Amino acid sequence: MKRIKTAVIGSGFMGSAHVEALQRIGGVEVAAISSNDVDAANEIQDRFSIEKFYEDWHDVMKDEEIEVVHNCTPNFLHFEINKAAINSGKHILSEKPLTMTSLESEELLSLLKSNNVVNGINFNYRFYPLIQNARVEVEKGNLGEIFLVHGNYLQDWLFFDTDYNWRLETEQSGYSRAIADIGSHWCDMAQFVTGQKIKRVFANLVTIHQKRKKPVVNVATFKGKEESGSIDYNEITVNTEDAGSVLIEFESGTHGVFTVSQVSAGRKNHFSFEIDGSKKAVSWNQERPNEMWIGYREKPNEIIIKDPALIDKSVRKYAHYPGGHPEGYPDGPKNLFNNFYQFIRDGKDPQKDQTDFPTFADGHIENKIVEAILKSNKEQKWVEVD
Repeated sequence: MKRIKTAVIGSGFMGSAHVEALQRIGGVEVAAISSNDVDAANEIQDRFSIEKFYEDWHDVMKDEEIEVVHNCTPNFLHFEINKAAINSGKHILSEKPLTMTSLESEELLSLLKSNNVVNGINFNYRFYPLIQNARVEVEKGNLGEIFLVHGNYLQDWLFFDTDYNWRLETEQSGYSRAIADIGSHWCDMAQFVTGQKIKRVFANLVTIHQKRKKPVVNVATFKGKEESGSIDYNEITVNTEDAGSVLIEFESGTHGVFTVSQVSAGRKNHFSFEIDGSKKAVSWNQERPNEMWIGYREKPNEIIIKDPALIDKSVRKYAHYPGGHPEGYPDGPKNLFNNFYQFIRDGKDPQKDQTDFPTFADGHIENKIVEAILKSNKEQKWVEVD
């Protein structure tokens, strides 16, 4: 197996998660880590035995040994780093959002037309075995006509006004937070499983804590609640949404609705959806990822358990352990990365060959949806997704 040398840029929660997943798929060497947070990067470097460290990410682009770059930086750096990787001829897998605006993501798509590099975006929730199976069920018509799609993505890590993270700062995160951060995952999932694009939206967003207390020292993602009360603060104004609900209409005319929140007490990472069809319904909750509820009108409901023997044979490769052996959050990116690197290893053409992972085109679509939601909330009317 050809061994591919990779660099991860970013030393936060997702940077560490990417490194760990990459070390599990085989045939990949994480040869370099890059971050301006030297202490955090050195900790990852030591823990995972990574040979090289670059404080300046530009040096990654100059390293001829590096074939693939993983962009795990704050949102405001996504465009610049993704663009540099494309221009350097390095394959690139980016965290979402792909860029801060659709104008930037459109520029990346234009660059990809003349720079034939493999590109992917980490919509990792697609890669649970039962999600892949649900998509096949829809494709085969086993749900019948889709009547309704609904669900939510709820968290509590920003519940208190003392909870803080760089995602609260528009300059670093963009003009949307809850929608762009977790709503984008929900929209991508709904489109992936149904096979339909979201056509238009009607949004109602809200900022619960319009003032927050910013720590005078940096706090890692999801760590604020652990350190609350032990650090000093400065009060700042928040310009992005804590929560909101969005009515959606798909290209087929199917309607739906979803709610996002980062201030829902007790909800840690409650990502759920239900698809109601004319034959049956399916429902899934990310906090119980090895179960999928199947609803019927005329007979008892069912719970399907993640088991290679019980899912469609075309998606059994995503279930790595037998039934009764749970697989969870870290396995999603592992499955995505495995497909991404196999595509590279097989020498496939990203402009001609169909991918089995989300690409920059999917990231661009999500940017368009987020911008339509923000416009709808501002104008309080239905807005078409361009």
